[in-house]
Amino acid sequence: MRKRRSASRQPKKINFNVDPNHFLNRDTSWLQFNRRVLHEASDKRNPLLERLRFLIIFSSNLDEFVMKRVGYLKHQIISGFTHRSVDGQTPQEQLEGIRKHINIDLELQRSIYLGLVNELQRQDIFIYEFEELGLEDQEYLNGYFKRKIFPVLTPLSVDPGHPFPFISNLSYSLGMILRNPVTDSILFSRVKIPEVIPGLILLPKQEGEKKIRFVTTMTLVRSNLHMLYPGMEIQQTVPFRVSRNADVDHREDEAQDLLVLVEEGIKERRLAECVRLEIHKETDPNVTSFLKDSLEIVDEDIYEMDFPIDFMILKSIVDLDLPELKFKPWSPIIPKAFAENSNIFSLIRQGDILLHHPYESFVGTVEKFLSSAAEDPHVLTIKMTLYRTGDNSPFIRNLIKAAEKGKQVVALVELKARFDEQRNIVWAQKLEDAGVHVVYGILGLKTHTKTTLVIRQESDGEIMSYAHVGTGNYHSQTASVYTDLGLLTCNPKICSEVIEVFNYLTGSSLKTDYHNILVAPINMKSTFMNKIHQETKNKREGKPARIIAKMNSMEDEVITEALYEASVAGVEVILIVRGFCCLKPGIKGLSENIKVISIVGRFLEHSRIFYFANGSDNHHEGDFYIGSADWMHRNLHNRVELIVPIFETKLKDKLWEFLDVVLLDNRLAWLLNEDGSYSQIIPKEGDEERGTHTILMNKTIQREKAL
Repeated sequence: MRKRRSASRQPKKINFNVDPNHFLNRDTSWLQFNRRVLHEASDKRNPLLERLRFLIIFSSNLDEFVMKRVGYLKHQIISGFTHRSVDGQTPQEQLEGIRKHINIDLELQRSIYLGLVNELQRQDIFIYEFEELGLEDQEYLNGYFKRKIFPVLTPLSVDPGHPFPFISNLSYSLGMILRNPVTDSILFSRVKIPEVIPGLILLPKQEGEKKIRFVTTMTLVRSNLHMLYPGMEIQQTVPFRVSRNADVDHREDEAQDLLVLVEEGIKERRLAECVRLEIHKETDPNVTSFLKDSLEIVDEDIYEMDFPIDFMILKSIVDLDLPELKFKPWSPIIPKAFAENSNIFSLIRQGDILLHHPYESFVGTVEKFLSSAAEDPHVLTIKMTLYRTGDNSPFIRNLIKAAEKGKQVVALVELKARFDEQRNIVWAQKLEDAGVHVVYGILGLKTHTKTTLVIRQESDGEIMSYAHVGTGNYHSQTASVYTDLGLLTCNPKICSEVIEVFNYLTGSSLKTDYHNILVAPINMKSTFMNKIHQETKNKREGKPARIIAKMNSMEDEVITEALYEASVAGVEVILIVRGFCCLKPGIKGLSENIKVISIVGRFLEHSRIFYFANGSDNHHEGDFYIGSADWMHRNLHNRVELIVPIFETKLKDKLWEFLDVVLLDNRLAWLLNEDGSYSQIIPKEGDEERGTHTILMNKTIQREKAL
């Protein structure tokens, strides 16, 4: 297994000339994004169970944010880091702003949750606590507890012989104050609710009853604690949950074996310091103080709640087979050409193919590309980058199959894909065991590009290259709910340079003169800067000028300043940014020609598209690019990313149609205001509702019917 090769990477340079008033805070902007997700849980235009799903997503997003960003800022404070953020805030000021924002959102979440519970009851779906149930139900649940829950619970008490137990990350626990009636001593004990136990238990239906009834596992455990502590007096029970820092420094530059280092990092994260304690609002202050001291946290790390601490338990309700309470199911369309053409390579030779998932099938196109390569006796080599992939991944299986058939197979596995490290370690070892050349890439750089290269010997003996370059991961499950783009091509202008990228990743190539593709950290940022400056120059010379860029997040201050310069020159700049955006739009004399749109809906907007008018009003003459990178410092400097140009007119038309749909959205779109808040775009009276996702689903069906 190849170790990472070191990259000459400079630390982020601080631009001391930037004006903090020109920028929004990254973390506050991200929390604004999650607030838009939370809004979807309250929007009655969404079906009931989908709104409940958005509530779960909001909570899961917040968990990840706290683990990644709060720990990061705390480390800055501890280390004496005095540098201010691009918007002029110290780490302490940022933490204070985060807590204030989260507290407001938690109150909103509480209100939305209680409203959803009432709506669920109107649909005959009920969530009970154990104590609210009748005797027959309680007897059934007590038996359930004895059979399926009691054996897996482990009480852990604190006394002179037993230290405070380790509380694992995001684990849901019951803390107890116990009294020994023999010695009159008081002690603390904790019971973890293991992940293998469902958070909600479905009660059997009574005869002739329509109700769907759940009981919370936490209250069932609480009511049976006497079985765990016979003879003890249980004075208090306290539900709580702990979040730990996920910003673990792998010390990669000192690595001798990255595999060992990342495995150590996973263990460190599990043992990392606590950054949040969620606890019931009515908890005795003495108990809260005990937990605070034991977890070594401060008051600002404690969030008191009087509603579910772990919203993931609600997934049992979301997963109910009640289609009338969900979005209309969507089955991605397999393009007609793929369904009818058994040889995908001959199909690609007819011209570049642009795929848009999940409107077009990921399984029937991208998966088919790799499975065909694995089976095809004329394929000599397969090279692939793997950042995130699912369990039982068909991509892993096909790489192994190809290696077993004697093909040369190279898999560049990114071990440091956050929260997927353990899965990727397992895959890397399985691939290597099957004879795949497993490479970890370049030391100091995450490999984030989503690229596959296939080398094939054609019937005439010619060697041809085929490539897939995407905006999203090779992950079949997320491909059904993330919107992403992918290009299948055998164009030598692209494929010859993709070969060079793999040489850069696996060998010692120092190539810098890429003429068509954009590679980070080599030529991507400089190319984007040149494109922005050219639009500015074109506008000043009286030529058409326009920039449209779609991405997940926008943060790079150098590109931001270049966009401000373009705006001042009169260039129309439209940014479609799903998540956080540090650029301030609409400031007179600075960014009044910049508009920032965010699309939030049933699919997670994940595609990256970049358009530059290039001196023409005809989009066919403009420059289009798609790829894996956002306009963030980390993407442009600290990761290996790949963005490719779109050459063919019909593919440009497809991208332009998509952008046009987004720009006309009055259902899922939000506009960023100068102060960092967002305003939802709503249809004017008499206007038809235009939601991007619904329109594109319909257009995909119509396009395939027309064929």
